[in-house]
Amino acid sequence: MPSQRSQWSDQPPSRNLMKLTSIPQLYRNLRRGREILRVLRRYGLADWISRTRRLPLQNWIKDRSGVPLTQYTRSQRIRMAITELGPTFIKVGQVLAARPDLVGNEIAEELKQLRNEVSPDSMEVVETTLAEELGPNFRKHFRHIEPMPLATASIGQVHRAELMDGQRVVLKVQRRGIEKMMREDLDVLEGLAQWADHVESLAIWGPSDMVRQLMPMILRELDFNRERSNLKQFAQILEADKAEIVIPSVFDQLCTRRVLVMEEMVGEPLAKVFERDVHSPSRETGEMTRADLPPELGRTLARTYLRMVFEDGFFHADPHPGNLFCLRDGRLAILDFGMTGRIDEAMRESIEEMLAAINAGDCRRLTRLIRRVGNPRVDLDQSALEIDVADFVDTYGRQTLDRFDLSGALNQLSEILHRHGIGLPNQSALLLKMLISLEGTLREIGVGFDSLDIVRSYLRRVMIRRLTPARRLRQARRIYLESEAFMENAPEQLLSLMNQARLGQLQVRLEPKRFAPVVNRLVVGLMTSAVFLGSALMLSYEVSPVLFPDQPMFGIQRVSILGLVGLIASFSVMVALCLAILRSE
Repeated sequence: MPSQRSQWSDQPPSRNLMKLTSIPQLYRNLRRGREILRVLRRYGLADWISRTRRLPLQNWIKDRSGVPLTQYTRSQRIRMAITELGPTFIKVGQVLAARPDLVGNEIAEELKQLRNEVSPDSMEVVETTLAEELGPNFRKHFRHIEPMPLATASIGQVHRAELMDGQRVVLKVQRRGIEKMMREDLDVLEGLAQWADHVESLAIWGPSDMVRQLMPMILRELDFNRERSNLKQFAQILEADKAEIVIPSVFDQLCTRRVLVMEEMVGEPLAKVFERDVHSPSRETGEMTRADLPPELGRTLARTYLRMVFEDGFFHADPHPGNLFCLRDGRLAILDFGMTGRIDEAMRESIEEMLAAINAGDCRRLTRLIRRVGNPRVDLDQSALEIDVADFVDTYGRQTLDRFDLSGALNQLSEILHRHGIGLPNQSALLLKMLISLEGTLREIGVGFDSLDIVRSYLRRVMIRRLTPARRLRQARRIYLESEAFMENAPEQLLSLMNQARLGQLQVRLEPKRFAPVVNRLVVGLMTSAVFLGSALMLSYEVSPVLFPDQPMFGIQRVSILGLVGLIASFSVMVALCLAILRSE
């Protein structure tokens, strides 16, 4: 994707008031912005109604099926509002479902139910996209394209097809106009986040920072070239395991930014296999059930994903049963590489140290690691965090491997991070999401093996690898290079700092965000008081021009017009200021 200087740049946003040249994109998309605000207000109104139990109209606001909104929980209303807002916000919700550290476990679990209820593009529209991407003669590459889509999502839809040489493939085509619509919606969302930054109760969660974390992940899915690159890279990584794990091959000459052509996997997704009962009539049709899964399937799956994390540092971030195919020859195929994650050596070592700290019951060390890996707030309560971490270690650090609840441990850790406002980097959050999804899939397979035994074997190998001379040499070399760079730059920077202090050019910039509304209101109050006193003096001294200079009216004579206008204006500002203070609690 060509680089653009836009709102998605890596430069930190200004914390000052917005300039005219940086007006939020909300104003550029006023119609869509009004629609979004209307939906959000509609579903948020139920919170106010639900507090007033005796209000006779509380059940008048209903969903499409006629159920009053007050009967739904807040999490359910959030999901309903996101669903009504359309594909872009559904995709945002699906990303947030993988970030319980940002939204909490309750909302994350509810957002996992989001489904893309979109009607597929017609075959004529699909053919138009293919002609734009592959050329007007795109039909020379395909013998047949099935008009009925195999699957439909918010960004693209999948069709079965057959190449001229008889090769069966699947064709993933981006939906018409989806990129323009998503960019407009994301502009509006950025504008809403900028406004939320000025609301004290919302600003502590950093709405703009949250948007900057989520939006690149969503925009990357619009470029199918990234998924093609991921497919080829994972095929290379898992080449030695192709007897057990299969990655679909891609046809580079037919792939573009909006079209992806890859090998068709003949089999069934594990999600369909899990839905069938062992004794169901489908056994007579030859369809696979849970009992037909290979005994080594779960062990292969766990070993593959742990290898991705602890050895390759590049992992498939969405191992839910719908993306895992059990082929007819018993092998496992992994699909949908639009969401992947990377972790560097430093992050991998931090994860290893956290697991070791949990195993050793070292709460203080685990707390330090959480602070180092995450992005804690400035006002983080260290003692409260240590208490929660100690409770976490007491609960899960003493469990035996055969009773260890991995998904429960990860969910509670996410809840601790959310409670204390500790955000995770995108890649760490993706890893957390992957582990939770993997644990759920392994639990569904239920092939009677201890997945944590594999984790323990990997950790043993990791600890041995960390003590090898080769790793120590790499670590020493990295420390030496960083120290050399520091020793080269530190004296120059220190001299520059001392020179600025000597010349009186040293400046300290403070950004008291929480005090800004208080200071603004104080200044407005002082100015209003001054105007009120000045207007009162002008009324007392009958400063010209005056009303009723000759004859009194209702007992009033020689009233200063300037003083009266100033008095009314200052009184109105004082009333508005008092109401604003009351509304902000």
